[in-house]
Amino acid sequence: MSESRGLSLLTRVPPGVFTALTWCAAMVYVLAVYATFPGQSRPVDYPQAGTSPSISGWLTLAAATAVTLAGSTLLHRRPLPAFALLLGSAFAASMALNMAQIPLLLFLAADVALGFLAAARPRGTSLAAAATALGALVGYPSVRLLLAGPVSSTAELADALSVAVAWLIGNTVRQARDHTRTSRAQTAAQAVTAERLRIARELHDLVAHNIGIIALQAGAARMVINIDPPSASEAMTAVETAGRETLAGLRRMLGALRQAEPDDPSGAAPLGPAPGLADVERLAAATAAAGVRVEVRWLGERRPLPPEIDLSAFRIVQESITNVVRHAGAGSCQVSIDQRPEELSVEVLDDGRGCAAAAGTGYGLIGMRERVGLLHGEFSAAPRPEGGFRVTARLPLPTGVR
Repeated sequence: MSESRGLSLLTRVPPGVFTALTWCAAMVYVLAVYATFPGQSRPVDYPQAGTSPSISGWLTLAAATAVTLAGSTLLHRRPLPAFALLLGSAFAASMALNMAQIPLLLFLAADVALGFLAAARPRGTSLAAAATALGALVGYPSVRLLLAGPVSSTAELADALSVAVAWLIGNTVRQARDHTRTSRAQTAAQAVTAERLRIARELHDLVAHNIGIIALQAGAARMVINIDPPSASEAMTAVETAGRETLAGLRRMLGALRQAEPDDPSGAAPLGPAPGLADVERLAAATAAAGVRVEVRWLGERRPLPPEIDLSAFRIVQESITNVVRHAGAGSCQVSIDQRPEELSVEVLDDGRGCAAAAGTGYGLIGMRERVGLLHGEFSAAPRPEGGFRVTARLPLPTGVR
């Protein structure tokens, strides 16, 4: 936590602060080199300089420091002009010290600025700054030669390498940041897509079953309304009940979609408890009222299941029964739920004429495959050789549930 806070603070510091501190550190070193200490007759670190700078040389160093501070202030708003000021300061300070090359220590402020430009600015801007730095390194010995002064090509090559290293480091930081941003955007897009698919599955499973029941009950009521009014009234009551359950489920889902936070003050309705295998008996009773008898067989030891497995198993049973009601033309079906130590097995059998979506293109079958796939299980849906249709799903159980 402390490391992340430190990194966050570091990224919030303006880049000009680092260039100014680097230059000031270089100036402190220069002053230390030219100070007179007991037993020291001349500067040992700058032998080319010969003697200490003159008064005009010290004034030039002071002016270069002021220009560097001004360039550091402008670095964030006007990167290229500010970078030119930093290079000019290094150039002028080196001339004031009568150096055969621009010392790497004085060039570090420009290198730091170049690294920030490569990391935070468009690549064209950082490349232009790098080219300007290399041009300054070529221009300095040229001016020294015109003034009949000594030059050091080896030291200039070291400065040029520092320019390349600074640009590469900054560009690497930029690429890493762009990669992180792209990865986050892809992750967010995948999360949105997964959530849309989940909502689509829930809506399909919620609506398709109840609408199928409503259609069957309404058809039965229409057929017997004149000859058996009590049966027609009972069927219409079932239609009303299924319709109310569908509307209630839709309201809960839409309320959850509107609710951004658990304590959202907007008053959106919270999502009610998700259905599970405990609701299979109620599902079977509602389907029996629509004219299709559902036999539920429980095998193995019934234990609490993880919510995602419990919900997915219920939705698979619900969608399978819906397909039997709508497509199979069967009067009954059998649901087997077997909870073993390592997995939960669900099987739905009917002896009808088969499902119209048996080829695997129906949304219901696609949704069931997606649910099982997300839980790393196995799913199959195919006609039975002896007639009818079989849907099976095997969902592995987490270790803690076994």
